Amino acid sequence: MQSQVATYVYSMLSSRVFLSAFFSWFLAQFIKMLVDQLRGRAQGSRDMLTTLLWRTGGMPSSHSSLVTGLATTIGVQNGVRSAIFVMSLFYGGLIIRDALGVRRAAGVQARELNRIGLQLADRFDIEFHPVKEVSGHTPSEVFVGVLLGFFTGLAFSLL
Repeated sequence: MQSQVATYVYSMLSSRVFLSAFFSWFLAQFIKMLVDQLRGRAQGSRDMLTTLLWRTGGMPSSHSSLVTGLATTIGVQNGVRSAIFVMSLFYGGLIIRDALGVRRAAGVQARELNRIGLQLADRFDIEFHPVKEVSGHTPSEVFVGVLLGFFTGLAFSLL
């Protein structure tokens, strides 16, 4: 029984679809880490590791890269008329729309609330706790993420 589970897990982790999605995400996060390093935003190895494994927002969009790599590989393997490809395409569209729209709008609102809150705290000498500013993506960050995911998915599909 235990070896069967290990076989299933190995089978999933070694599938082209999984590898394509994982490396699309990982490459985007790695590039994001390098961009942060070049722009002087990373303050050491801890910041770099946090960016690599966790940080959202920034160039390129790892959300867009992952879902595009996933859809590309599924499309090449199963055909663009397959139900699973159509599902992955719509799923990807929703994720990309969220990265561009909802998360970005929430981040803009949070920044504005923090600005107003800090002004009120200074003016009335009250304690203010800033809200978390969620980072969405710009269209160019999403576009680069989509390109990265597409070419990564294509590479894993054609290997």
